[in-house]
Amino acid sequence: MEDDRLPTSLWVDAHLRRLDLSATPYYVLNKGAPASGTVMIKINGIENGCLLLQQQRDLDGVMGWMRMLDGQDEKRIDLYIKQCLDRDPDLWVIEVEDRSLENPFEGNVF
Repeated sequence: MEDDRLPTSLWVDAHLRRLDLSATPYYVLNKGAPASGTVMIKINGIENGCLLLQQQRDLDGVMGWMRMLDGQDEKRIDLYIKQCLDRDPDLWVIEVEDRSLENPFEGNVF
């Protein structure tokens, strides 16, 4: 069976370009595997806390986002990200600043 999905690096670059165009601050905290790394997004609401989402596919293969940590202290989220990177260095981690804690990437949050 062929996998016709975009390489992760191309997919991430397209979304980062959209963030550039909307003047949304972001930081690539870790560049993962170019072809197939999973993406994690830390949404920093500044004074409104943080939200951590991880890319997941449902049983039908549709990409979405799973809430990993919500409304947590930023230090706790950073520690969790570090632990994830220790286990999976191919993980992409992107931090986005958005006071409304909205996910700027495509896909449903579940």
